[in-house]
Amino acid sequence: MNRRIGVVATLVFSALAFTGGAILYSGTAEGEPTKKVVAGPVDSLIRPHSPIIGPKNAPVTIVEFFDPSCEACRAFYPTVKGIVAKYPKDVRLVMRYLPLHPGSAEAIVILEAARVQGKLEPVTAALLEAQPDWHDGKMDGAWAAAEKAGLNVAKARAMPTADAMAWMEQDIADARAVGVRGTPTFFVNGEMLVQPSPEQVEAKVQSVVAAMGQ
Repeated sequence: MNRRIGVVATLVFSALAFTGGAILYSGTAEGEPTKKVVAGPVDSLIRPHSPIIGPKNAPVTIVEFFDPSCEACRAFYPTVKGIVAKYPKDVRLVMRYLPLHPGSAEAIVILEAARVQGKLEPVTAALLEAQPDWHDGKMDGAWAAAEKAGLNVAKARAMPTADAMAWMEQDIADARAVGVRGTPTFFVNGEMLVQPSPEQVEAKVQSVVAAMGQ
């Protein structure tokens, strides 16, 4: 366990170094979000390992660079979850991990264990709800919340973490490649939304869905 936490800490420091101190998006900017079209291969946004919530072949894709310990990610979560529920055939959410806080990478390990156990969505919701209890890196609260949401903690703690570590490293590298500077950062069908509010994310998805139906 201690060796794993050491690796986790190294990943966190790597993420912080890449962001230059992590300029975190608060989601409170007024007006229309700035638009940025990402140049480069699509697999910089979507990798085979990326968790997907919603239909895998949905025509509209939200990619979220996400940190379970990020307060803004917690604030955006009900909106993002609501968008996927509102468009059950048209929208999918692709989660990319960007650990920027104490405990973030271990929380991501928990989420990956939950995915293996078929509990990703309830455990994600539980970790975000309980975030104030473990945001400072005291991870007992995160494990307790995950267990209440149905995670088999004994199996989760016994899981190898090499894949999760490699996937986080890839997500950090991809975040750098596409110009992500903090969490949450959203892309809708490849277009970055810079410092949007939850309402602006929802409006953007609604407009894309409507345009595809014309």
